[in-house]
Amino acid sequence: MTSSTAAESIRSTRNIPADIARSWLLVNAMKTELFDQSAISRADAIILDIEDAVDPSQKDTARENVINWLSGGGQAWVRINDATSPFWADDLAGLRGTPGLLGVMLAKTESADQVTESFHRMDGKTPVIALVESALGIEEANHIARAQGAFRLAFGSGDFRRDTGMAATPEAMAYPRAKLVVASRVGNLPGPIDGPTVGTNHPILREQTGITVTMGMTGKLCLAIDQTTVINEVISPTPSDVAWATDFMSDFEANGRVIRDGSDLPRLGRAEKIMKLAVAFGVQPSL
Repeated sequence: MTSSTAAESIRSTRNIPADIARSWLLVNAMKTELFDQSAISRADAIILDIEDAVDPSQKDTARENVINWLSGGGQAWVRINDATSPFWADDLAGLRGTPGLLGVMLAKTESADQVTESFHRMDGKTPVIALVESALGIEEANHIARAQGAFRLAFGSGDFRRDTGMAATPEAMAYPRAKLVVASRVGNLPGPIDGPTVGTNHPILREQTGITVTMGMTGKLCLAIDQTTVINEVISPTPSDVAWATDFMSDFEANGRVIRDGSDLPRLGRAEKIMKLAVAFGVQPSL
């Protein structure tokens, strides 16, 4: 089986919708040898990166690498350069109409207009993930989430810390994470994508992904293929959650779907959400 055939086989069996995708694997667009490997990984989504991972002198080459791979049967999102950079317009013009392009992630988003302009410069159909990476972007998050073309918000935590001088502790990062979660709800978007964990320590990754879930975020950027399984596991409903939802729905159906008290509607909403995710992610209830 060729690498492209293998990639297609795994995509067809996994096929996690982007609105609930958990692991978003960033892949340096200059490392073309990783494209096929990433496509057949357990990442829910891959993002070919032509922004921070690429030196300015190599932007054109990186963009061509992405276009060629997508045109040859690959499928991916692409992180493009920010709207104030000299590369943004060329990124959009080059990617417009490229087969296999699932959407773009707009780096350093700071306004709704940047999202909408990117959306229209493509084709008015390609979804835009707004990567928020600055204090201004966080404070504009409600407007960004409501922008035409906005598909999901993501947190550029490293650049945000550099912009603000804030620490990487859960306490320091609680405000920007909560802001993106609330803004996503205001804009009727799926839950936001958290920033990546740097390093290879899986216990730390598991702990930090748990914080992602606690804050109400539903996806996480990742920097290495071996991070994807941990992220997918932690963000998925647990088998005990699925067992509770299964039992609740069975009891609710057996009683004619009658609301009995004020807690039934919230519990019904939670159960339905868990069941939807359990089916999508293949999580079985605990015995």
